Amino acid sequence: MRVGFDAKRAFANKTGLGNYSRFVLDALLTNEKAPTYLAYTPKNKAKLFPGFPENNIRIPQTFLDKKLSAYWRYASITKQLKADNIDVFHGLSNELPQGLQKAGIKSVVTIHDLIFERLPHLFKPIDRLIYRHKFQSACRRADSVIAISEQTKRDLIALYHVDSEKIQVIYQDCNPIFKQRVEQNKIEEIRRIYDIPGQYILCVGTLEERKNQHRLVEAFASVANNDFQLILVGKSTSYTPKILEYIQKYNLGEKVKILHDVPTAHLPALYQEAEMFAYISIYEGFGIPILEALHSGTPVLAAKGSCLEEAGGPGGLYADPYQKEDISHQLNKLITDAALRKQLVEAGKRHISQFSGENIARQLVDLYQNLR
Repeated sequence: MRVGFDAKRAFANKTGLGNYSRFVLDALLTNEKAPTYLAYTPKNKAKLFPGFPENNIRIPQTFLDKKLSAYWRYASITKQLKADNIDVFHGLSNELPQGLQKAGIKSVVTIHDLIFERLPHLFKPIDRLIYRHKFQSACRRADSVIAISEQTKRDLIALYHVDSEKIQVIYQDCNPIFKQRVEQNKIEEIRRIYDIPGQYILCVGTLEERKNQHRLVEAFASVANNDFQLILVGKSTSYTPKILEYIQKYNLGEKVKILHDVPTAHLPALYQEAEMFAYISIYEGFGIPILEALHSGTPVLAAKGSCLEEAGGPGGLYADPYQKEDISHQLNKLITDAALRKQLVEAGKRHISQFSGENIARQLVDLYQNLR
């Protein structure tokens, strides 16, 4: 069996869809070696995925396809897939090219989330129209749709009326570096770099309205007499001043620290040293930072209402992301109860076994084979 992938994000995106694409391809290469896997990408210059076999990377062949790479991914790639004798094509990032069915190629598309439908005010109208067209078209034409969570499956059924029988939920896991313990001398070095001497609560994610960091700061301010710091790690955006406003409002300048441009290599140590991880995002498709925390042996406080309870399972406590009092109450329970934190860590370790690369690769190959 020969399986092709729309792997643009694997070779171009450092986070999000890129991480998912690299995870899927690496899991398949490591655990299910029988099929042949070919990755199709407009270019491979970022050196983000050196582990993928060079001979199995496919780029546009003609002058026009190289110049019009978006059109290549949308339509003309199908000729190349047919010439490569692809049996199944998997769109890893919400899209599928035209003409697959006519070419006799079975198709799978992964839909990550419909956040732009659930929280439309956070997206430009033109972007919503483009996303809606791409997602609906891919779901309609695909032989099978992968949802990365039960929440995304529910959204696909409710908003796009996709047949539930056509959707299979297949989870993902995080970067393997979060599964490895960091040496103590390295941990101490990273603590010095970021000036974090004591106990702290960690939150990792782009600083944006949906991630809800300002309300986390507000809830943290309501927890009386604690010696913890709150460490926010994420890319700065136009939302950052709002967070800073709340830090100033509650006189938390010494208690809340915002870190930008933290290398991925430093994150495992920050996760492993944290007493707890807080992620009260209003809406997510899955919530990879939750898995990063659980693999790190760190208990979680996450938001109710989307997929985070699904990702964290019994490894966390959960709060209404719109209710400061609820967030503060759950935060206080974790801060004051070390035994509870230990109990959540043990439950989280058992929960994350279902997200292993071996398990997910097997599910994917079974799906591909059943389509043939």
